[in-house]
Amino acid sequence: MTVFTTMDELKRNRIMDLLQEGKRIDGRALDEYRSITIDTGVVPKANGSARVRLGDSEVICGIKIQPDRPFSDVGEKGIFICTAELLPLSHPTVETGPPNESVIELARVVDRGIRESHMIDLTQLVIKKDESVVGVFADNVVLDYDGNLFDACSYAATSAILTAQMPRWEYGDNGPELQEGLEPLPTTTLPVSVTMAKIGSHIIADPNSDEWDCMDARITITTNSEGNICALQKGGKGGFTVDELATCGEIAINSSNKIRDILQAVVPK
Repeated sequence: MTVFTTMDELKRNRIMDLLQEGKRIDGRALDEYRSITIDTGVVPKANGSARVRLGDSEVICGIKIQPDRPFSDVGEKGIFICTAELLPLSHPTVETGPPNESVIELARVVDRGIRESHMIDLTQLVIKKDESVVGVFADNVVLDYDGNLFDACSYAATSAILTAQMPRWEYGDNGPELQEGLEPLPTTTLPVSVTMAKIGSHIIADPNSDEWDCMDARITITTNSEGNICALQKGGKGGFTVDELATCGEIAINSSNKIRDILQAVVPK
C-alpha cells in the first residue's frame, strides 16, 4: 500500500495547479513526449539488443533466439515471450527478489502489444510442425526509472527485434541442426505503444515519475504501422469517460507516427 506524505500532497497540488494552466511540471505540452534515444547492439552476445532512454528512464533489452518445443495447441507457429526486470539500482524503492505485480504487468503489457500487432510472423519460425520451432525471447532490464516503463520497455524490445539476426536451423535425425548464415527476424509491422495518465480531468502523454505517482488512472494504447489499435491496457483506480477514451486514441495515433520514425531509423540500411 502506498503511503502519501505531506510532500506527496504538495507535489500533486503543484502538478494539478500547472495542469489547470495547460502546463506540466517539466515544461512539456500535455501530449508531448520526452526525448527518445536508441542505441542498438549494446549486448554483443545477444542475437539482438537495444538501449532506450525515454527522458531519464533507461532500459536495455536483449533478444535470445533458440530452438524450442511449440505450444501444444499452436504447433504451426514459433514462440515469442517478453520478460521484464527492475534492477535495485534503478530506483530506491526497488528491492531484490521475485517480481511483484507491477513488474509482471509491465512484461505482459509489452508482450501483448508486440504479440497482438503480429510484429513477428511466427508462422515463419517453424523448423518442423508440431515438433520444433524457433523461440524468440525478449528480456527487458530497467537500469533507471523515471516513469512510463511501459513505453520505454516496448521501444527497447521492438528496436532489439528490428535489429536481431536469427540463426537458421533444419530438422535432422537428431532434431534441429544449426545451419550457416544469419537472417533478420520476419517482421510485418512496427507497433508503437503510447501511455497516457489521467490526473484529475487532465490527460497527459508519457508521464514522468512525479506525474506517475499522482495519476488517478492510466492507459496504454498500441497501434500498428497502419494506425490501427491492436492492444489496450487500463490501470489505476480511476476511470475514463467515452470522450476521454476518444482523446486518448487520438493522442496515441498522433504520437505513434513520430515515434515510429525514430524506431524505424534503427533498422540497418
